Amino acid sequence: MAFEVTMPQMGADMTEGTIVKWFKQVGDAVERGELLAEIETDKANVEIEAYESGTLIKLIAHEGEVVPVGEVIALLGAAGEAVPDVERKPPAQPAKRDIEPEVKAAGQAPAKAPSASTVVEPAPEPVGNGRVRISPVARKIAVEAGFDYSSVRGTGPDGRILRKDVEAAIAARGASGGRQAPAPAPVPAPAARPATPAAAGTPTTLSKMRQAIARRMSQSKAAAPHYYLTLDIDMTAALEFRSQINANATEEQRVSINDLIVKACAIALERHPKFNAEFHETGLEMHERINVCIGVAMDDGLIAPAILDCQAKSLGRIAVEAKDLIARAKSGHLKADEYSDGTFTITNLGAYGVETLIGIINPPQAAILGVGSVMPQPLVKDDQVVVRQVMKVALSADHRVSDGAEGARFIKEIQALLEAPAALAL
Repeated sequence: MAFEVTMPQMGADMTEGTIVKWFKQVGDAVERGELLAEIETDKANVEIEAYESGTLIKLIAHEGEVVPVGEVIALLGAAGEAVPDVERKPPAQPAKRDIEPEVKAAGQAPAKAPSASTVVEPAPEPVGNGRVRISPVARKIAVEAGFDYSSVRGTGPDGRILRKDVEAAIAARGASGGRQAPAPAPVPAPAARPATPAAAGTPTTLSKMRQAIARRMSQSKAAAPHYYLTLDIDMTAALEFRSQINANATEEQRVSINDLIVKACAIALERHPKFNAEFHETGLEMHERINVCIGVAMDDGLIAPAILDCQAKSLGRIAVEAKDLIARAKSGHLKADEYSDGTFTITNLGAYGVETLIGIINPPQAAILGVGSVMPQPLVKDDQVVVRQVMKVALSADHRVSDGAEGARFIKEIQALLEAPAALAL
């Protein structure tokens, strides 16, 4: 019997995804847990795994296609099995856009339609602010290769340039001796008055990632009544502890300040499970797994993939996995559960010298910890003023799930673990 592979939902507000790449083709054997496809969501490229073993007997959605969440994208079955008659639903026709007023507003006359004998090679369609439609991963690959993608024809929806388009163009450039075909000469625009600050308020098109961030953060602030607690943590002992660990560690094993915080939060979440929960109208869902999300800055915004099962991992293991997670997030190789199964988030701007960061809860989670920079500050110790390395943290928590006193005990637990860091090595 055939098993349906559907477009997964990664995030509460995800409604559709784009098939970027199939790792398997029809007739290939597939083992449970093997990578099956790469999809692009509003915020990241994610690799999805097969949840069943079998043979790939049919691809229903192909590379470049946009598929709604829950729709079938492929079928797994037994080798030689009759293929069920399953087809993709026809996509809804987009509303026609009247672009002539836009052209006139820009001071241009509408372009004449080409004659029947004229062959027109469509160029990548720019978005409203003049930028070419290109996925974040494709743009990153092009920039790192020093490649001008403006003349690449995209195979994605609405002519969007996908990762495979850029990689193919770069490969073609290499085959031609490293020379990139020159981009078409731009058509001179009619003379216009110099822009003034007052005239610079024309709306620009938001990227999909920015739209997703806007939706999720608005949803969080509207639905979850936040409360906030801030605390200073003396990190002097933690920094000395970190130096001792890193003295003989390899580059991969080196522990960062954020790794210490992740481990401290994992221990504190085991002792205060409400902050690892999820609110539902019928009650709280208490998660057994502690999957700590860490904020990763991207060109178009922020994503927060999760280090999975932190409750079962040593500090050293967390350090290794955090580096790998960040690298894969930036290159577009996250796994589905890393993207969708987070239970608690840490957002850290310490590297930017920010003193205090108060975050917005990442729904459907119950809390987020904002972390600022470690800075030398005067503190009173044993009636003496001494200089210590201090880090400000801020807990934002959902008041439907916990109360202030519970939040205070949780954040004090994190403080105690970081100020006496030997427990982080256990």
